[in-house]
Amino acid sequence: MRIAVAGATGNIGTLTVAALEREGHEVVRISRSLGVDLSTGEGLDAALSGAEAVVDATNGPVTDRDRTTAYLSTTTRNLLAAEERAGVRHHVLLSIVGVHRVEGNAHYAGKREQERLVAAGPVPWTIVPVTQFHDFAAMVTSWTERDGVAMVAPLLVQPVAPADVADVLAEIAVGEPRGRYTDVAGPGTQDLVDMARRTNEARGRAVRLVPTWSTVLGPEMAGDVLLPGEGARIAPTTFDEWLGVVSGRGGVAEGGGVPLR
Repeated sequence: MRIAVAGATGNIGTLTVAALEREGHEVVRISRSLGVDLSTGEGLDAALSGAEAVVDATNGPVTDRDRTTAYLSTTTRNLLAAEERAGVRHHVLLSIVGVHRVEGNAHYAGKREQERLVAAGPVPWTIVPVTQFHDFAAMVTSWTERDGVAMVAPLLVQPVAPADVADVLAEIAVGEPRGRYTDVAGPGTQDLVDMARRTNEARGRAVRLVPTWSTVLGPEMAGDVLLPGEGARIAPTTFDEWLGVVSGRGGVAEGGGVPLR
């Protein structure tokens, strides 16, 4: 089966390409660095020729709400239009658990618009909402760390391994469109501050963590907002297994992340 992966050089895109190729599928990589520009549509028609399905694992730049939404809207419209011309039968969008419960975040606003366009678009679709990735706490720490001190919001999350997400995306892409798919999450809930502490320790880094809502992650994300709903699909790889990789103790997980996931 010929399947295109948009965002093929990113973390999830790279893992999804690998998962599809392991199953013997022909994969077309879509990325600006490979000569296909979703912002302008350049190279899309040639890339999608003969493709039966497309996995969209792209991310937009997180600047402000209007710019992020405009970018994701443009790239999604261009991709869907090219898919319709090529006769693509299945569009698979990677999205975020809780995206409709968080109003004040620029990235979430862009993802909501992206979901709306896909659901209203001309190509049969599946939207796959996933929770934050295992290295999310490390990414949040990097945003705010100054002189060995980092501010981290006390979020409750249920992180998932990127490799597990890629396997789910690959599985869904070769099947029939399913509309909005069940939430995909890791096997256990975690406190983001504790995740950051444990990740820093595993990496041998000394960072003093300050729990606070005075960051880009506000109190609108508190409580169970970011947790999966009932009936979620639980991926197998635990946060502890990922930490084992980070610390060199072994394990099977891979880290990865995107803005505000």
